[in-house]
Amino acid sequence: METIVKCNVEIEFREAGALTQAAAVLRMQDGTELTAHGVTNRHPDDPGQQRVGEEVAAARALHGLVEQLLEKAGVDIEEVTHTPAHLTH
Repeated sequence: METIVKCNVEIEFREAGALTQAAAVLRMQDGTELTAHGVTNRHPDDPGQQRVGEEVAAARALHGLVEQLLEKAGVDIEEVTHTPAHLTH
């Protein structure tokens, strides 16, 4: 039997001048929500490309979600096995 589980990630951006911020939320089917933030600051000599700032800020926020999700999985494993879990990416 195949089980299909869905998770949703939502990313919201805020921009002020050269600063771009991203807030990412991961919503899991069991009700767990993880949040992370990413920031980028465009160098004054670089051309203004809104999309690039959003991509970098989003990547940093998603990296934060990766770290949290691995930590959560490790805790879940340890609760069942009662031995330390060592998850890497």
